[in-house]
Amino acid sequence: MNAIRPWRTIERRKCRQIMVGDVPVGGDAPITVQTMTNTPTEDAVATLDQIRRCEDAGADIIRVSCPTKEATAAFGKITKASRIPIVADIHFHYKRALEAADAGAACLRINPGNIGSSERVAEVVRAAKANGCSIRIGVNAGSLEKDLLEKYGEPCPEALVESALDHIKLLQDHDFHEFKVAVKASDVFLAVAAYHALAETVDCPLHLGITEAGGLIGGTVKSSIGMGSLLWAGIGDTIRVSLSAEPEQEVKVGFEMLKALGLRTRGVRVVSCPSCSRQGFDVIRTVEALEARLEHIKTPLSLSVLGCVVNGPGEARETDIGLTGGGNGKHMVYLSGVTDHTVQSDDMLDHIVELVEKKAAQIEAGEATAFDPHAEDAVPAE
Repeated sequence: MNAIRPWRTIERRKCRQIMVGDVPVGGDAPITVQTMTNTPTEDAVATLDQIRRCEDAGADIIRVSCPTKEATAAFGKITKASRIPIVADIHFHYKRALEAADAGAACLRINPGNIGSSERVAEVVRAAKANGCSIRIGVNAGSLEKDLLEKYGEPCPEALVESALDHIKLLQDHDFHEFKVAVKASDVFLAVAAYHALAETVDCPLHLGITEAGGLIGGTVKSSIGMGSLLWAGIGDTIRVSLSAEPEQEVKVGFEMLKALGLRTRGVRVVSCPSCSRQGFDVIRTVEALEARLEHIKTPLSLSVLGCVVNGPGEARETDIGLTGGGNGKHMVYLSGVTDHTVQSDDMLDHIVELVEKKAAQIEAGEATAFDPHAEDAVPAE
């Protein structure tokens, strides 16, 4: 597709690859989607329940806070039960990093310069090496070192990059190179400029995020503008969308961002119109219902839902399954871009869900080219 349409091409920044557990990050690996739990880590049951929901949403990696000894005591139970790698978020206490590494952390989120002496950094590096942990350096505009704030007067791209390089040097001085770096800010301009500057300076994987982005709608918009522009420029190897929303929502937004740029494919990509007075059915409620009922589909496929015949046929030609509103409660269904049959309003939702499920099953079985909605129990509505 890219060879035919070069304007769709994204050339990713070249960097070395590290491992977070069994998940590769950087190099030619797919861009991974992360989130973070918000349950008390000491409550292993509640934390694992939340991890399960994030796993179901498609999370590749998940971060868990370990601020206390009690948290790292529960952390071992959590890492044993999780199906995806867990990053232990360490604040300032180096002993929490040692405990988390021994308890099964796949990665430690820690800024080496914040944990004290070189001896402490060396201890953390030894624990990371012994347990196969990588490290994420997480620079944040809201918690820059005092000397950098005094030097630059305020958070700026140069300050964020200098902070990152200082932390990187501490690890490299101890011959540790399995790290990724983030330079986050809640200001979109600041974050994007810092990531561009860092990308030109280091060869390690970069973890993208617009931190403290806001609620579900506002935070999604800010994150999409900032992270989307970076991803479009080929920058970024793993992402976390930071929302004041449930962690699984962060995962869903992250995947939608990657899907929109053609960088990952997962689940149903819905193309739908904003609706107008020409609509032959309630597009808004139909799309809401379809998205909810198709959340379980992980197979990549496309579905167009348009309320009338103005743009409906054109969009349907580009999707696996299409639905276009018609008159008298009768709507046209398209399969692989070709008109196939009609469906009545009352049967429309169940019928489209059935078609999508059948299509997904046949793709998984390697039978995508032979998709036949009329086979077996798939009977078109009249």
